[in-house]
Amino acid sequence: MKIVADWFRRYFSDPQIIFLGVLLLIVFAVLLTLGNMLTPVLASIVIAYLLEGLVCQLQRRGWPRLPSVILIYIAFLVFVALVLFGVMPLVSRQITELVQQLPSMISVSAAALLDLPARYPDLVTEAQIAELIGAIRAETVLFGQRVLSWSLASVVGIITILVYLILMPLLVFFFMKDKDLILSWFRRFLPRHRTIVNVIWKDVDRQISNYIRGKAWEILIVWAVSYATFYAFGLKYAMLLSLLVGLSVIIPFVGAAVVTIPVLLVAWFQWSWTPPFIWLAVAYFIIQALDGNVLVPLLFSEVVNLHPVAIIVAILVFGGIWGFWGIFFAIPLATLVQAILSAWPVPPDESADVLP
Repeated sequence: MKIVADWFRRYFSDPQIIFLGVLLLIVFAVLLTLGNMLTPVLASIVIAYLLEGLVCQLQRRGWPRLPSVILIYIAFLVFVALVLFGVMPLVSRQITELVQQLPSMISVSAAALLDLPARYPDLVTEAQIAELIGAIRAETVLFGQRVLSWSLASVVGIITILVYLILMPLLVFFFMKDKDLILSWFRRFLPRHRTIVNVIWKDVDRQISNYIRGKAWEILIVWAVSYATFYAFGLKYAMLLSLLVGLSVIIPFVGAAVVTIPVLLVAWFQWSWTPPFIWLAVAYFIIQALDGNVLVPLLFSEVVNLHPVAIIVAILVFGGIWGFWGIFFAIPLATLVQAILSAWPVPPDESADVLP
């Protein structure tokens, strides 16, 4: 107990550390208990963060705050309208077509699988292929049931989406317009001496803002390039697949691996083992390579580099806690942990042992 008491006194005797711990516990408790109810607020904060960079650019050019906010906000509403009325109907139509084509795709896959025992009798047996085909058909039936249940519950989903479409634009506007007022209101409840919190906040604020804006640009660029590539090759469901490829960048490493499967499967069902399939696969992997080796370093140059193991652990942990938002903010939250560890005061008797 004396060892534990000495360790606690050495690392937690600073009142600022106590305040930081209490603040983090309150924030995490609110997110865990009220996260679902506060989803529109959290999403609006993310969007406001995304647009704040454009507002700051206009302010640096001499624009007043309010006209800058109004201009960027109108551009944001126009973009949302284009996505809702231009892209989403096409995506919805392609989803319907893909679901309708699933039985024929399964038939083609079954025919191809049945040829394997004749070609490779030492590796695959007919019983194994029959069992695999049965499992695929069973999963397809379950998928159809999920789609049907989703369609039956779509009325509630449509009402929720309509509420979000009304609330979120209002929240985004007021978060942008009254940013300083809201932040000053929160500062009223903070203690005067909060040096450690200020240091962590400045670092995390820079990291999160850079990450959100960079991730938004990455999604748009990868989506546009993928759509142009798929459309040029004549791939079916080009808009749907390119949207999936764009959204896959939200989850580092895992997203790209998962979305590759439907892209290659649709291409194979359309062209089989022909040159168009091979060239499309090559073009797709070039897009992924350019995204990981060129686009990401350019967009996230100011983000603290994290080890791939740390990123994967952060995705698993925070994704398990907060779902989609935990996955989206896995890297910023890992950066928050790193910033806290970096700003944590070193005890005087151990400061000499710490490497620079």
